[in-house]
Amino acid sequence: MRTLIVYTSQTGYTKMYAEKLAERLQADCFTVEELKKKDDGFFDTYDAIVYGGWAMAGKVVKSEWLLGKAPAWKDKKLAIFCVGATPVDSPLVEQAMAKVVPDELKSYVGVFYCPGGLNYDKMKLPSKMMMKAYASMLKKQKNQTEDDKKMAEMIAQSYDISDVKYLDPIVEYIEK
Repeated sequence: MRTLIVYTSQTGYTKMYAEKLAERLQADCFTVEELKKKDDGFFDTYDAIVYGGWAMAGKVVKSEWLLGKAPAWKDKKLAIFCVGATPVDSPLVEQAMAKVVPDELKSYVGVFYCPGGLNYDKMKLPSKMMMKAYASMLKKQKNQTEDDKKMAEMIAQSYDISDVKYLDPIVEYIEK
C-alpha cells in the first residue's frame, strides 16, 4: 500500500511521530507546506494518506488540509493523528478527539492521539505566552481538583511524554 504522511510541527514532537510513522509504513513524508504546492494529481498514486498536527485550543492545527480533501478521497485510507501535551489517559483527550472530524467524515477518517509534551524553548512566543498564562490561571484557581493541581505543575515547565508505541494503532489502522 502506497502511503503518504503529511504533517505540521511547531516544537518537533509531531515531526518525530510523522518520520517514525513513515519509517514503519515505508511511506513518503512531507510537511503540509511542501504539499500545498502540489496539484491534485500528485495524490492519485497514494492508497493511504495520514495527516499529523499538534493540538491547539481543542483543534488539530491545519487539519482542514486533509478534511477539505477527504470527500474526494473516500477510496483511500485516511487518518489524522493529533499530538498534544496532555497524557493519553486524560478524559480530555477522548473528548477532544471526538470533535476532530465532522460526523459526515467519521466513517472513513480515523482519528488518533499521540502524547508529545511541551518544549518552551522551541515554542513560538504566542503559544508560549498562552501556555504560561494557562499554567498561572490553573495555579491560582480556587477549589482545584487533584487533576488541576497536577496539570498546573506539569505545564509550568518543558516535558516529554512521547513514545513511538502510540503509533501502533495508526499502523494497524492503515495496514488492515
